[in-house]
Amino acid sequence: RVIQISIMKNLFLTVFIYLWGIQLFSQGSDEEFNAYINREISESKIAGMGIAIITNDSILVTKGYGYADIQNKVPFTHNTIINIASISKTFISIAIMHAVENNLLDLDNNVNDILPFKLMNPYSPDRFITLRHLMSHTSGIQDDYTIYYGSYCYGDDSPTSLGEFLADYLSPLGENYSKNNFTNTKPGGKFNYSNIGAGLAGYIVEIATGKPLNVFTREIIFKPLDMENTCWFLSEMDITKHSKLYETRKFIKGWKEIPIYGLTTYPDGGVRTTINDLSNYLLCIMNNGSFKGNSIIQKSSVLEMLTPDFSGSYAKFWQAGKRIGHGGGDPGVSTRMYFDPGKKLGIIIFINTGSYDNFEELEDKVYEYGSSLLSQINNSKK
Repeated sequence: RVIQISIMKNLFLTVFIYLWGIQLFSQGSDEEFNAYINREISESKIAGMGIAIITNDSILVTKGYGYADIQNKVPFTHNTIINIASISKTFISIAIMHAVENNLLDLDNNVNDILPFKLMNPYSPDRFITLRHLMSHTSGIQDDYTIYYGSYCYGDDSPTSLGEFLADYLSPLGENYSKNNFTNTKPGGKFNYSNIGAGLAGYIVEIATGKPLNVFTREIIFKPLDMENTCWFLSEMDITKHSKLYETRKFIKGWKEIPIYGLTTYPDGGVRTTINDLSNYLLCIMNNGSFKGNSIIQKSSVLEMLTPDFSGSYAKFWQAGKRIGHGGGDPGVSTRMYFDPGKKLGIIIFINTGSYDNFEELEDKVYEYGSSLLSQINNSKK
């Protein structure tokens, strides 16, 4: 009996030391990571940052650092709303794949079969453009940045409709039409990142579904994924909940606040969301389109969506390499959303300060921290 009691004491002591060791490791890891983030915010002159870490099973971390509003000392949190720039393009992809599943669109049809104006690359008049070309940035459409950035509307949503802008830019009858709006390559021939091409893809979804993209994506994505603080337009939200946006330059003291803005070609970068909401979205993609037992698109559609067609590193509005996802950059905004399918680990980073240039190191640090958390969880299950 004495021997049994001794064995039990030793067992309890071993378990206690094991759990205590995990706790100390976790606390040390947390403190080290938070110290790195706070140091990065200070040294890089970032106003605020939001971070999420996700596994296939759950959302491990959603957290904010710094300020959403410097002047009024409003903290940046996991519920702070911010425009996420080109991560928005991935939502066009989901919308297109949903429409394809319902026989409303075909990735390989001539887009002129559905557009109300004539689209043709003047350098390749004998080749038609498809959605597959638009989604892989190989359509030959290129951005004239004088016209593109001139379409940003500071302080409000754009008064110009998406269809009107695209017709003016892409149709030979349009006011902003030029041969320089196209590359001298055939469709599918060369990768050339095009925001206006992405806007066109979103416009095609609107025509095919008979609904504005903001309404259609709310129905098929935002609501099913409990993305209650996600929208496209300023008119759809309480603007007081939107993060302030800032620009800063090295060797210059302080931050310059930038007015929030709307995009005429809103499908290419107009989604406004929170760390919490986008975590649900990434979790769904990592689980092949399923969230809480419900699917927004089929598993086969997710596979198709993430499979490159013309470039080994870019699929259908998704960057596809070792890590899959998309980044974004706009005035006052720097964002990233990626997952590593091998490690079953995803990360999201929001920064409400433009021109941030240390993302490679920051992403690696967030992944390292996420890997340590995942390792602790896996060890505790053994």
